[in-house]
Amino acid sequence: MDLLNTLVEKGLRRETPTREEALAVLATSDDEVLDVVAAAGKVRRAWFGRRVKLNYLVNLKSGLCPEDCSYCSQRLGSKSEILKYTWLKPEQAAAAAGAGVAGGAKRVCLVASGRGPTDRDVERVSQTIAAIKEEHQDVEICACLGLLSQGQAERLKDAGANAYNHNLNTSEATYGDITTTHTYADRVSTVQQAQAAGMSACSGLIAGMGESDADLVDVVFSLRELDPDSVPVNFLIPIEGTPLAGDWNLTPQRCLRILAMVRFVCPDVEVRLAGGREIHLRSLQPLALHLANSIFLGDYLTTEGQAGKDDLAMIADAGFEVEGADTTTLPAHRADALAAAGAGCGGHGGEGGGCGPCGDAAPADAVPAQATAAAPGAGPVASERSHADLVAVRRRGAGTDLPPNA
Repeated sequence: MDLLNTLVEKGLRRETPTREEALAVLATSDDEVLDVVAAAGKVRRAWFGRRVKLNYLVNLKSGLCPEDCSYCSQRLGSKSEILKYTWLKPEQAAAAAGAGVAGGAKRVCLVASGRGPTDRDVERVSQTIAAIKEEHQDVEICACLGLLSQGQAERLKDAGANAYNHNLNTSEATYGDITTTHTYADRVSTVQQAQAAGMSACSGLIAGMGESDADLVDVVFSLRELDPDSVPVNFLIPIEGTPLAGDWNLTPQRCLRILAMVRFVCPDVEVRLAGGREIHLRSLQPLALHLANSIFLGDYLTTEGQAGKDDLAMIADAGFEVEGADTTTLPAHRADALAAAGAGCGGHGGEGGGCGPCGDAAPADAVPAQATAAAPGAGPVASERSHADLVAVRRRGAGTDLPPNA
């Protein structure tokens, strides 16, 4: 169709689509979804070939967050039966990171719940970065610690952090409906602080929180203006015990249309297939690799993902290849600009979810492992069964004495 041809041409030129064109992608029918994927796939391959970058999450501190983000199981007043533990020791975090690196991850994302780090927390994370880099010199480190205070971004950069993640999550107009304890502007400011310090910025969104097509387009256009190097696309995981536990608003086809829209608006950016892909895309996950050039390997912060070996098999079966540590992720024009800003090459060759905040021995305050799955929630339409049985709370890896999934 003419729309898709126009969007491909614009994507190859790094030209921004119009809002109307982006909305039109979301409005395409399920019958047209393969055409949409094929078109956006041309843009993805032009800038990233058939490479898939693997990222691995390490949850340094889980639960007990004072913020009230409606989507988050670690939020203030959460009744979710998640693991709760205080800071992992550097050697514990390094051991957890090592499992991801062994599984093929070239970036390790260090995440901690909370509004933002204290200066002591920044020192803790700095020591953790040093412990990881001592064993895995070439691995990229992305920190995700919440809202930053003056000077903290520079300290993290000096400690060896290559990137900083802080998601916008939803449109500015609807942000107050999701979170009241901080503002959309706070999030924008933190991303800008990371960029000013010379770190690569990572900022994305969460789809499936009841937003409109216009909201999705708004947040993606805001991201385009903010110009992060990587854009994680999360699909809401409706975890029992959170305000959005009953929100099942996504179909596999809609997820693909959202990813395609993001690719058209951000053609040369690392688009990361992030939290919720397993429960919302389900058997269509391989199609999403034609749109995103990056995924999280294994588990997430408080929920389980599919087995790491299954991720690797999916990539190979779909005809893609895992990006090596000696390969630069970003296209040359982006990598050069990032290097000039002092943040390394932007993918390698010189030098990843959710909440503002995105080790193997169990701390004393860890919640005991439970086998109970999340309770079913109501589906958005009568004809679609609930998929809440697909949500499993993480009971392995960081904060437990069980091996991680990588």
